Amino acid sequence: MKMLIAIDLDGTLLNKHNEISRENIQAIKEAQKNGIEIVVATGRAHFDVQEIFKHTGIKTWIIGANGATIHKPNGQLFLSTPLDKDKAIEILQWLEQEKYYYEVFSDSAIFTPQNGRELLTIEMDRLISANPELNIEELKYAALKQYSQSGFVFISSYKELLKPSINIYNILVFSFDKEKLNKGWKRFKDCNDLTLVTSANYNFELEHIEASKGNALKILAKELGIPLSQTIAIGDSMNDYSMISIAGKGIAMGNACEEIKNIANEVTLTNDEHGVAYVINRLLKK
Repeated sequence: MKMLIAIDLDGTLLNKHNEISRENIQAIKEAQKNGIEIVVATGRAHFDVQEIFKHTGIKTWIIGANGATIHKPNGQLFLSTPLDKDKAIEILQWLEQEKYYYEVFSDSAIFTPQNGRELLTIEMDRLISANPELNIEELKYAALKQYSQSGFVFISSYKELLKPSINIYNILVFSFDKEKLNKGWKRFKDCNDLTLVTSANYNFELEHIEASKGNALKILAKELGIPLSQTIAIGDSMNDYSMISIAGKGIAMGNACEEIKNIANEVTLTNDEHGVAYVINRLLKK
């Protein structure tokens, strides 16, 4: 019986240095050798994922932009669920007006405002001034991790994205200001044409209502002829909720948030202890 393992990236397959450990690479190769279908399921853009895997010798299906895109192992687009263009523009207009840092995930670029990083630096400085006891290194790490993605294109305004040829799959909003984050969350949480998720402490993300890692996993399992009962999903954040609850077996990382641990069938080791390799190696022994 064929099996499928869907694996999140940040906080799951990637360690705190944003790298895939040798142990995890080895385990994935073993799984593929044994006929197990490995799928990367992430909020990141597929071209960013390809960059991360570039030197590993591993090719997999990629569920990107929180389920808004599915790419084949050869890089070809299999399915996409972009946001309604008018809706996306309306969101971006509001975000710019309210001075948020944002990222727009498209087919071959992540568009972000030219002054975006400046906005985040100002937020960080304010936060540290008001709370000198805060760990500035943690904040800097969060910002650097955001900037370390591949494919950024800087724009002066959302108006540069009006062209019909530009698909918008995911809008990520990032802020160090808790009140500002809450304001944004409240603004969009009741929109019944949007999926609203969070994947880290300082962000929220918006996609089409039908775009989620869970829906993408369901579609892909069907395409590959693998029953959902034969699927495993591994993750750590709230954007993994849909796939962990729908998979035959949902596994939370040792470093996962409590909500994910609560719905998972089991909890593995942390991302710095090669938790993914631990799951795969145990499976292969069976």
